Amino acid sequence: MNHPAFWRAGAISSTAVMAVVLIFLTIDSLSAIQAGGRNVPDYSVINKAIGYQFDAKRAASVPIIGGEELLFGRKYSAAEADRLMDHGKLAIQSRACINCHTFFGNGAYYAPDLTKAWLDPVWKQMWMPMTQSATKEEAMVKFLMNPEKYPTWGRMMPNLKLTREDSEAIVAYLKWMSAIDTNGFPSGFKTTESK
Repeated sequence: MNHPAFWRAGAISSTAVMAVVLIFLTIDSLSAIQAGGRNVPDYSVINKAIGYQFDAKRAASVPIIGGEELLFGRKYSAAEADRLMDHGKLAIQSRACINCHTFFGNGAYYAPDLTKAWLDPVWKQMWMPMTQSATKEEAMVKFLMNPEKYPTWGRMMPNLKLTREDSEAIVAYLKWMSAIDTNGFPSGFKTTESK
């Protein structure tokens, strides 16, 4: 039992078994976390109504995907939705939004967590009237393009010089993000419907 060949063979076989387990876990995880996976809807979900409600079995709030609800009054094909998400991600990354905001638990806590921003009832209750917008997405675009015109809760968002196209792409990205099943994260987030 103290022979080096025994320990070497044991280490090699343990490493091989764990490598196989890691491969299977990676494949399973990727099927859950990529767009179109188990927990992450494909990008065309932006064409649907997205709600949020408490699931007693899971003891967590989960997104509910409803019927058709067009974003900016149009239906995006799968290819158009893919391009819009790429544009939204690049606009968010190029403006370093994560330096103030949190996305899926990553980022700073200076400004609101944006993981479920699309579902926040404040857009309908406060921002739609304040921006004189007919839709939530239009209120969000107006705010993103000129945040200095709309005071927030004590901390002003700087004007990041976002174009209308950038702002629409960011809003689309935020809508898609809210459709992701994050297993109840962020903790304590509630919409009017889920209270």
